[in-house]
Amino acid sequence: MRRAADFLVHLTTGRTLDDYRADEVLRSAVERKFEILGEALNRLQKSDPALALQIPEHRQIISFRNVLIHGYDIIDEAVVWKIVQQDLPKLKQQVESMLANLGSP
Repeated sequence: MRRAADFLVHLTTGRTLDDYRADEVLRSAVERKFEILGEALNRLQKSDPALALQIPEHRQIISFRNVLIHGYDIIDEAVVWKIVQQDLPKLKQQVESMLANLGSP
């Protein structure tokens, strides 16, 4: 989760919604990393529900992953970009905090 979140931040820093809409490679990379985040949280929820609760929005993130994978034809680029801009920084911070609590470097 940390690597995917870090990569998303790196990939999208300095970019705009127009950049995102115009660049199929960027869109594909962003969607793929969110799929990875959602799948990791899905597996964490199954293996350690208490730990998954440290990411309060884990269910919404898992649902977002499902939309990306199964509802690819209805993805709203503006919604994805809003998540990148507004929710990703908070998620990255939550993942870092969770790992710190576990003693992970």
